[in-house]
Amino acid sequence: MPIITVEGYGEFEVPEGKRLVLALTDEAGVDQLHACGGNARCTTCRVEILDGEPTRMTVAERDCLASRELAGVRLSCQLECHQDMTVRAISRIEGSGREDGGSRPEDQIQPQPVEWVELPAEG
Repeated sequence: MPIITVEGYGEFEVPEGKRLVLALTDEAGVDQLHACGGNARCTTCRVEILDGEPTRMTVAERDCLASRELAGVRLSCQLECHQDMTVRAISRIEGSGREDGGSRPEDQIQPQPVEWVELPAEG
């Protein structure tokens, strides 16, 4: 099982393939925002990947981040836990003025159909 290290929260074993947004809320107890319900529309679930960044992203994530001109962050609703990662939860309920994080995301990445793109290798 992958180990997700969340800055300020600790290390957590998570089920293989679990969406990171759900691992953050379920296993790590992070008050993670996900206002659109995990559909790659709002960017409230964004995180910083400090180590172990996945080498691919969904087309929905790529397009959402590009439309908002965001760089250096990933959408936790569009990431699956397949390897160890260290993340910083930067979009939390605390301090947001919201009453809750949003409706619980589905277990599988949305929106369907999911299309993947490989990220360029860092070098």
